[in-house]
Amino acid sequence: MVAKRGPGPVGVPVGSGIRPGLPVGLALVRDAEIIGAEPFFHEFVSGIERVLVPRGVPVLLQVVPSIPEAVVRLRRWAQEGRVQGVILIDLEPDDVRVDLVRELALPTVVVGDPVTAAGLPTVWTQDDDAMRVVVDALADLGHVHVGHVAGPARMAHTIIRRRTFEAAAATRGLTVSLYDGDYSETAGVRAAAEVAESADGPTALVFDNDVMAIAALGEARRRGVDVPGELSLVAWDDSALCQLASPSLTAISHDVQGVGELVGEALSEVLSGRAAAVRNPPPSTLVLRESTDHR
Repeated sequence: MVAKRGPGPVGVPVGSGIRPGLPVGLALVRDAEIIGAEPFFHEFVSGIERVLVPRGVPVLLQVVPSIPEAVVRLRRWAQEGRVQGVILIDLEPDDVRVDLVRELALPTVVVGDPVTAAGLPTVWTQDDDAMRVVVDALADLGHVHVGHVAGPARMAHTIIRRRTFEAAAATRGLTVSLYDGDYSETAGVRAAAEVAESADGPTALVFDNDVMAIAALGEARRRGVDVPGELSLVAWDDSALCQLASPSLTAISHDVQGVGELVGEALSEVLSGRAAAVRNPPPSTLVLRESTDHR
């Protein structure tokens, strides 16, 4: 019987107990080259393993190129009994994987907003609140024209960040410029080049990850654009890359390993037959460093 999709936890697949030795699966839809350069997932998976491995549950991580390939992988895992549960991340609105895990009766935890998760157990980092903090901080520094360099446009959390950025900027009376990205160095370079070549571009850019921000910093330096004198930069997900950059990068900071631990705890509950509710880690903070300044 296929569980019906609804607003609450009704119909959420849950396990009957943790089975040591059988992994949980994470089919990650990302470009393999970007994954290799981005610190986020290394810390995230480390946090999950910190909770699950002592309980005898390894994490099976496979990078796939598309959602259809992720669907194939999830079906295969379920049919072959290769996993006892799964983690879903980077979902799209009305994502087919939400209904699929119900159809397959796979115990699941979603990393994302509760609306997109549609009743599945969820760990949500409240990206909307974090974006409002960033925009307010830039406005308080005197910036009147700000830009957002987004991650992949199809992802639900990207949509939330972009909508919140525009709404928060409108509330503060700021002009906005919007740039598409994909978390890659190329996207960061492209955004910085567009700003440098514009006569009336933004004086601050907010990036949806650290890799794009670092690449933009390098491109700004190559073009002779002073950071932060002419252009302030803010990265999402603080990392060693942000801290060691010159100038060091202002960044949205949250405990990524701690988020992974919450995912591990939530999945442990689901595997044990208890439907986990929405879990929120502590709110993100904005760490002000050398890459931002007053206008």
